[in-house]
This record gives sequence, structure tokens and C-alpha cells, in this order.
Amino acid sequence: MSAPRLELALSEGGLRLPESGRIAVFAPRAGQDLSALPKDRVVVVTGFAPDFDAFTAQGYACAPVAEGLFAAALVVLPRAKRLSQALIARAAEVSGGVVAVDGTKTDGVDSLLKALRKRAEVAGPVNKAHGKLFWFEGADLADWRADAPEPMSGGWVTAPGVFSADGIDPASALLAEALPATLSGRVADLGAGWGYLSARVLERAGVRRVDLVEAERAALDCARINVPDERARFHWADATRWRPEAAMDHVVTNPPFHQSRAADPALGQGFIRAAAGMLRPGGRLWLVANRHLPYEEAIRAAFGSVEEIGGDTRFKCLAATLSARHGRRDRLT
Repeated sequence: MSAPRLELALSEGGLRLPESGRIAVFAPRAGQDLSALPKDRVVVVTGFAPDFDAFTAQGYACAPVAEGLFAAALVVLPRAKRLSQALIARAAEVSGGVVAVDGTKTDGVDSLLKALRKRAEVAGPVNKAHGKLFWFEGADLADWRADAPEPMSGGWVTAPGVFSADGIDPASALLAEALPATLSGRVADLGAGWGYLSARVLERAGVRRVDLVEAERAALDCARINVPDERARFHWADATRWRPEAAMDHVVTNPPFHQSRAADPALGQGFIRAAAGMLRPGGRLWLVANRHLPYEEAIRAAFGSVEEIGGDTRFKCLAATLSARHGRRDRLT
């Protein structure tokens, strides 16, 4: 979200907020500036755990889902069009007043503005910093709603905006095939998504427990349906900060590598360090990634060595064993 767009809309663009009542702000990202809004009335609505934690730390009221009626709402557009539609529809449903929508061209703001002009009287837009902010009241957007996980082929369910919402991720499928049949003990799935990799891990009879750690609440809700195994435990959390109650025997992960459109290898490197911190000595990391991502150095630094155990021209499956010498001092024992 662009703070200048919001400030301009409020000061000169004609956007008027009610003088009382809660204001829902849907899906802002950590670091985005909400200071143009009255902080004591804002409720940040986000299902992404790192953003939830960041705004909570700043003193904002936060909620994973919007409950009750709000005096107004602001939607900060995500990248996925279907998720954007669902968020706008939910904002229109819970707002008793204006609904503002803010986004960049790369977020699809132009197409959403065009679509909404056919359904409601739209004010604005305010144009600034390669994006637009516009607002409306009273639109019927029931067909844009996404109230429940959506079925896909193979009997799985997913949700708008989650990773690999249209099918099984090929990288996760490669890692699942590369895992040994003898996998056993306690396993953590970092960035578990909607649960495919954990479901495959639980095919191993020797696995006693799998902890699915996922930052996106909608994906974790799908995982609860896709992984109906009593050995599964579900955690809505930032995988780089989550810690288990006891040391793990294995960590499996297909870590994210971007938060925007640009690749950010530091995200996956954070997953690698987190894995080393939760494994017992002798525990194993099993990771899949795009071939161009430079994860081997981070794995060697945390584990001592790394080996490739599978993959194809696009992806690589890597494995490493945690030694006492290379384990983190603060790891669980």
C-alpha cells in the first residue's frame, strides 16, 4: 500500500471516513504505513502470521478474520486476483460505509477498478506511485466471495491466493518421491501450505508425528482437511520463528523464495537456519528448491555438508544431517 495515495485521498481526493467506529484494513504487509488512519480505531485483518505479528507489535488491534460490523474498510490488494476479489467482497459485506481499495498496476488494480465500476458507483481514483486508490459503497459482490476451501483434482482442497492453489506443486511432488521409505519419528513440515507434503510423509508407518507449520491461515485451514491424520498437528506461525516442544528427527520443507515478484533467497535461508535450530543431533533436513537458488552454502554453514538426492532440470532435492559440531547452540535437546 502507498501511504501517499491514502493521505492524498483523505486530504484532497474526497475520501471521507466516519468519525467513529472500527476501520478494517485487509491484508496490509509488514512495513506498510497506516499512520494516515486513526490507530485506535483500526483493526488489521490478515491471515499471514508474520504480518499479524508485525502489526501487533506496533500496537494495532489485529484479527485473522473480520468479525462483526465495521464503519469502513480498506483493502490492500494482494497479487492473486481471486484472493483480491474475495477480500473486496468480504470488506463490502462487513463495512457499513465506504470500502476503499488500494493497489499497484502489477497487483491488478486497473482490472478490478474496471470490474467494480460495472457493479457500483466508484469514486476516485487517486493515482500516485504506480498505483491507484478508489472507493465505493453498497456493491453486491456475493459471487466474489470465498467462504470455504475449494475442491481440486485428486480430492484435495485449496483456497484463493494460497501457494499452488490450482494443483500439486511439482517441486513438492519431487521431494515426496525422494524421501526414504524408512522416514520415522517426529517430523516438522516448514511452510506446509495446504498439506500435500505432510500427507505424503504420513504414508510412512514409522512417522510418529508431523507438525505442519504454515504462515498463511487459509492454507492451514485447507491442510486440516487434506491431512485428516491423528498424527498431524497444525501451527499457524512464521516458520522461521516457530519452535517445537521437543527436538525433531526430520524437517521437510519447500520454502518460499519471494514475497513480491522478485526472488529473495534470504527467505529460504531463514528456513534452513530454523530447521537446524529444531533438529536433534543426527536429525535430517530434506529440502526442495528451484535450481538457481543458492541454498547449498547456507546448508553447509548450518549442517556441515549437503547432498543432492533428486530433482530434475528445474528443481533440486537436497538433504543434510545435523552434527553436534554444526548444530546451533540454542537448538532443542
